[in-house]
Amino acid sequence: MSSEAPAPTDPAAPPPRASSEVATDADLAELDRLAASYRTLTEQVGRVIVGQSEAVEQVCVALLAGGHALLVGVPGLAKTLLVRTLAEALDLDFNRVQFTPDLMPADVSGGEVPASAGADGPAFRFEPGPIFTNVLLADEINRTPPKTQAALLEAMQERQVTAAGRRHPLPDPFFVLATQNPIESEGTYPLPEAQLDRFLLQIAIDYPTEEDEVEVVRRTTSGPPSPLEPVIGRDQLLAARAAVRKIAVGEQTLRYATRLARASRPGADVSGVNPGALEFVSEYVRWGAGPRAAQALILCAKARAALRGEVHAGGDDVAAVAPAALRHRILPNFHADAAGLTADDLVAKLIAAVPRQPDAGPRWLREILP
Repeated sequence: MSSEAPAPTDPAAPPPRASSEVATDADLAELDRLAASYRTLTEQVGRVIVGQSEAVEQVCVALLAGGHALLVGVPGLAKTLLVRTLAEALDLDFNRVQFTPDLMPADVSGGEVPASAGADGPAFRFEPGPIFTNVLLADEINRTPPKTQAALLEAMQERQVTAAGRRHPLPDPFFVLATQNPIESEGTYPLPEAQLDRFLLQIAIDYPTEEDEVEVVRRTTSGPPSPLEPVIGRDQLLAARAAVRKIAVGEQTLRYATRLARASRPGADVSGVNPGALEFVSEYVRWGAGPRAAQALILCAKARAALRGEVHAGGDDVAAVAPAALRHRILPNFHADAAGLTADDLVAKLIAAVPRQPDAGPRWLREILP
């Protein structure tokens, strides 16, 4: 995040206006309930997962925003365990698919299988695959060929599976939480940009601190952890997801998110951004973020605000979720590779280059609730 002070408000600019409002007292109460449940959820998850608080928050942000997440980290950092633990604490149906080179599309989505023959000849019925669940763990998604990876595209975007010309809706809610190992290339199939863009967030899982690693060793070499207690069920999650959409976002914050996405595109004319600050984009970026990026920034900013008990999302929320929302949507070129610059480095430069207005509006539920 940039250390620069937010740009002063332009007196000639139109007054900020909210993009959405919390419509009813029930929505406010639901957001208050969500903030309390999230605190309990992190306590439950912390009984199994040591540290990784930022990753836990970002996965919850993706779930509240109704999107999918890609968890990237080296082996042994509890990516799979984190997803399984969250699904258990959320009291949702959970399936895991281990992606391998011989996995076929029907192994994921399901397909038509023979049924009992009738008077008109052989009959077929649709046999649902493991994708028909609330939380699907796509483990090591880059180890399966593109034809199987593509089986997820329709499900992730349309929340349905088409087989033999018939559409089969997926359960609601439906989330894909995929994992990927960034250090191996042999026997892997990198996800194409079009499929990466379907993931709302790409969450980086880093090594734990020394104290956390000591605690991991202590826990995993003693007795098994006690069972988790479900915290948030399906109905509450759906209600919270609807309430998150009504969190207020000012016009300046909407423009800030849009300008962040536009500023990532080489040669783009970005209104309100110093053209000199975009030279690094033209030099180091092969392909920038599309319109889905700005949508992801706003939705995730709302979800992040909701987890903190706030009813107004501002530029600070957008900047906080920007690395996870943009790192997989910005493609560095060979000049960036030669200079040792990663997508995360370029996102940090964007946040520093694009000015944002001070946040305005009520932020905490206690300022509104009686």
